[in-house]
Amino acid sequence: MPGEPFWRRKTLAQMTVAEWESLCDGCGLCCLVRFEEEDTGDIVPTRVHCKLFDAGACVCTDYANRKQHVPDCVKLTPGNIEQLAWMPLSCAYRRIHEGRGLADWHPLVSGDPESVHRAGVSVRGQTISESVLSEPEDALDFAAPDLIPERGRD
Repeated sequence: MPGEPFWRRKTLAQMTVAEWESLCDGCGLCCLVRFEEEDTGDIVPTRVHCKLFDAGACVCTDYANRKQHVPDCVKLTPGNIEQLAWMPLSCAYRRIHEGRGLADWHPLVSGDPESVHRAGVSVRGQTISESVLSEPEDALDFAAPDLIPERGRD
């Protein structure tokens, strides 16, 4: 249908770069330091964010060059979503990949970039920078398995 928004008409692989980038809701959940439990393979998020993350604005301060500064930063693509089981259920990329569409609070639906924060789906004001830690492993002291919202399952 011509009047349908692009995220309903296209697959993730069919989207333009601009459309793809606009799917990011600005929650910041993918910018958290995560650990994998050796025994179970479970992913444990922390309340520690990447050194490039602006915790107030919920954006990367050097998105275009992030891989130069943070080599293990994961670049999300239509081809790797299946392997990123740690992505929150609320993530627009995951939701569309799973055929669930965007949540009502997503900025593309609400028309308001603040709606993700009002809905309680973002990490705004809840994290600290990894740059303040003495050792990278100190992030485990801030483990927060409850931080990933359960919203977005619908």
